[in-house]
Amino acid sequence: MSDEIKHECGLAFIRLRKPFSFYLQKYGTALYGLNKLYLLMEKQHNRGQDGAGVASVKLNIEPGHPFLHRIRSNNNQPIADIFSKINDEVKDLEKYQPDIIKHPGLLKGHISVMGELLLGHLRYGTQGKNNVEFCHPFIKRDTIPARNLALAGNFNLVNTDELFALINIEPGEFQKQSDLAAMMEVIHHFIVQADEEMPVDLDIKRILKRALPLFDGGFTVGGLVGNGDGFVFRDAHGIRPAYYFANDEIIVAASERSAIRTVFNVGENEVLELMPGNAVIAKSDGRFTVEQIIPAKERRACSFERIYFSRGSDEKIYRERIALGYNLSEQILNSVNHDLKNSIFSFIPNTAEVAFYGMWKGLDDYLKKVMIERILSWGNDLTEEKLSQMINRKIRIEKIATKDVKMRTFITADASRNEMVQHVYDITYGTVQKNVDTLVVIDDSIVRGTTLRESIVRMLARLEPKKIIIVSSAPQIRYPDCYGIDMSKLGDFIAFRAAITLMYERKKEKCLADMYEHCKELERMGQLHTENIVRQIYKPFTTQEISDKIAELITPPDIHTPVEVIYQTIESLHEACPTNTGDWYFTGNYPTPGGNRVVNRAFINYMEGKNVRGY
Repeated sequence: MSDEIKHECGLAFIRLRKPFSFYLQKYGTALYGLNKLYLLMEKQHNRGQDGAGVASVKLNIEPGHPFLHRIRSNNNQPIADIFSKINDEVKDLEKYQPDIIKHPGLLKGHISVMGELLLGHLRYGTQGKNNVEFCHPFIKRDTIPARNLALAGNFNLVNTDELFALINIEPGEFQKQSDLAAMMEVIHHFIVQADEEMPVDLDIKRILKRALPLFDGGFTVGGLVGNGDGFVFRDAHGIRPAYYFANDEIIVAASERSAIRTVFNVGENEVLELMPGNAVIAKSDGRFTVEQIIPAKERRACSFERIYFSRGSDEKIYRERIALGYNLSEQILNSVNHDLKNSIFSFIPNTAEVAFYGMWKGLDDYLKKVMIERILSWGNDLTEEKLSQMINRKIRIEKIATKDVKMRTFITADASRNEMVQHVYDITYGTVQKNVDTLVVIDDSIVRGTTLRESIVRMLARLEPKKIIIVSSAPQIRYPDCYGIDMSKLGDFIAFRAAITLMYERKKEKCLADMYEHCKELERMGQLHTENIVRQIYKPFTTQEISDKIAELITPPDIHTPVEVIYQTIESLHEACPTNTGDWYFTGNYPTPGGNRVVNRAFINYMEGKNVRGY
């Protein structure tokens, strides 16, 4: 997308079910598990660039020897940094014992994270700072093995204060900034209880049944326990994605189906979705079960996963992104008055490319239909010249925009910085007939509109088209997310700013003050979670009115080329992505009470001029 937002993290969980010697004999390396973990993380590197971490648990370790290890990095290339350190350990061993790679027992004893249980994480920060200390996995150590815990997840909680209070913990400065810290304390609390009740065999299912109902948010979380148990669980609405695969050699779970398929070369139907409210539980003896931990609620899987976040190499996601573009073709045809002869179609690189192909297919289907109707209408008046002209008609597509290398500047003055931002994208000159062609460009979504205004619209206007149409394959983003996407400030959203502008233009600003007082009253009564007050801001206006105002806001004052914005409708979004109906950032329909609290808190922050997150 043109306005990049930080989003969902990535998770990778592996449980080896055979001795290391098995993998050496079959695959030629005892480091099979670590190799696969590396690939799983690399194939999901789109999900986290703030940092990464790896934790492992070694089975059957003599008392007094370490069995839980962790490596984390917030390097510019954190995955490479972590695994280069592991590789350095191997190389150092080989200096003195060249054939140690053929001795799995020795390797296990010397390579820190060479364990039978492996947990990898890719971080995009939505809470806390980007220090390495905030990178997952977090670990909790204890002298009793079963009370050691490593935890990592793709999630966001909105009730961390309540969680700390529930288990009578006064959080420190670090813990206050991390929802994982709150989740870890809760799960560890129940692990300790379970170990006291039955120290021989932890009942992981019972532990999770006690903990999960307490969490308000969207989450997929993986954990390793010091006794050799492991688990991956998912929230009741299925907000965050989770998939798993198991055979007699390995149990694996990850945030993306395509990553598992690629790394283990297995078919689509072999990789299963971990259903909402369920957990994969791997016991220390290698057995595993899939258990219903909490009752599944209405499925509200995040639609942004399909629009943008997940890798498009998954065939279902690819088809859905094609459909998102295809569904927009009718609106686009109406906007260009069906004048395909004088319209050029392109996309904002690089993630809008698949939706662009869908848009092109929709336009091409229309053109073919017109061609057939025209040819049939000629009857006997058919000539080779007319037929040749007709069948050679094509949808005009061009690669108008090219994303340049990431621009960096030492300039801090706003005017100079804005001038630099204009050059984030390059244009292809000579593609547009000046003042004749309409230029239609599709983007994944429009969040802030900053890059459109400061870079893309300016760039496209240099080609002097008759008109610029910006198409979004997502609907208008109107509300904050609090389940894993880092967009919780209302004032950042171009749709919100458009609605506010319309309110002032139509003398409705008193409504804002009334809404603010209503929110403050709800806050005083502890009822901020009961309703979404911000919906009232959009009610006086049609979707088209807001789209028109957005078009004004993203047009720089010195640009005179008309600009129009077309958005995906909610209905066509759900038609294209039927299994991922989570749409609260478009509709304000939050799946948990914490969502209403966050959106109302974000509005209070906006009215009070506080530039902070709503959670």
